[in-house]
Amino acid sequence: MAELGKGVTAGKLAINVQKRLTRAQEKVLQKLGKADETRDAVFEEMVANFNKQTNDGSKLQKDLKAYLVSVKAMQDASRRLQDCLADMYEPEWFGKVEMDALAEDTDTLWLDFHQSVTDKSLLAIDTYVAQFPDIKARIAKRDRKMVDFDSARHHFGNLQKGKKKDEAKIAKPAALLEMAAPSWAQGLISAHQVAQTNLSYNQAEEELGRAQRIFEELNVELQDELPVLFDSRVGVYVETFQSMAKHQEKFHREMSKLSENLNDIMTKLEEQRALKKAEQKLEAPTSDDSNPSDSAASAPKRPGAPPARPPPTLSPAPEPRGDSPLDEEPPDTALPDTQAPSWDAWGAVTNGSDAELPPGFLYKVKAVHDYAATDGDELELKMGDLVLVLALENPDEQDDGWLLGLKESHWLQNKDLSAKGMFPENFTSKV
Repeated sequence: MAELGKGVTAGKLAINVQKRLTRAQEKVLQKLGKADETRDAVFEEMVANFNKQTNDGSKLQKDLKAYLVSVKAMQDASRRLQDCLADMYEPEWFGKVEMDALAEDTDTLWLDFHQSVTDKSLLAIDTYVAQFPDIKARIAKRDRKMVDFDSARHHFGNLQKGKKKDEAKIAKPAALLEMAAPSWAQGLISAHQVAQTNLSYNQAEEELGRAQRIFEELNVELQDELPVLFDSRVGVYVETFQSMAKHQEKFHREMSKLSENLNDIMTKLEEQRALKKAEQKLEAPTSDDSNPSDSAASAPKRPGAPPARPPPTLSPAPEPRGDSPLDEEPPDTALPDTQAPSWDAWGAVTNGSDAELPPGFLYKVKAVHDYAATDGDELELKMGDLVLVLALENPDEQDDGWLLGLKESHWLQNKDLSAKGMFPENFTSKV
């Protein structure tokens, strides 16, 4: 027999064509109401659930792939942004090495995140969705075999009805047979007709049994598998989104650390730039004959306190006194710059208003610049304020460049030390 294709012969092709025609005829009869149709409401509900499950799984697979495409796009955008920053970041700037390492760590983090979601989530969904086509094909086959079963059942029923009629006819031979055949031959003709009827009946019965067996095998298998498959969707969804949540949480946590490091580098770079500008401004002479001194240094930063803003340029030191006797102060009221004033001298300076001095008094200074306190234990200064410098109870707590003092106006008015505080020495000058 000629072959029409791999494993397909003309005989098989004819059988398949005949099956399709028979099924088509059966469906037409069922739609017209001339043939009853096997219905299973429970199975139909299972199929409806499967179709919904298939649509949901395919949509999840599609959206997850789109999500990974977006992650890849974000990774590429992040890499280009980091490369741009690395190109602009000059080698002598603060944190150049750290910046390069940070850019590499950021790209690696994006790559790991993309790979983790692909391996743990997308592959699981791909495996889950991959079983749907086979189940769908088996459901379609079950539907075809159900039509074959209905067709065989109807054919067998029709033969049963026809057999009864034939048996009745055979019992009364036709007049033509009686006339055309001798009496001894009439028995042979009747026997042949019975044999033919029985053969068709037996073939139809056999075909019905075979069609029913094939249909029921498929039907039972699917009724066992479809509910289990439908329930499995919960576990698949939980595993997929739990895995994604875990990897997202890890990714954002580590990315947050890298962002903090980037922010710290940028902050320190800006601080160094501002400090350098302040130093350059302080080092610039205010006049042709003035020279930078220690008093022009930036305000010191106390341990633990926020960084103080660089102080403004300080006024040049007062001109030295001349040799003329008219320029000299009276001997009994002069206050040497290098030592604390005596009790009598203090009384003379305050014009005798009050000879009582605060405990621990050392000397007096005058604010030459405003100072805004940045901590609760610091003293707020306005240009021109007179401050009484006090000794610290514990000299080890003395910070370089800082003094403890009390405004003279507060002491004269309240006679208490409640308003004392620390202040930068280079914002003041001795009087």
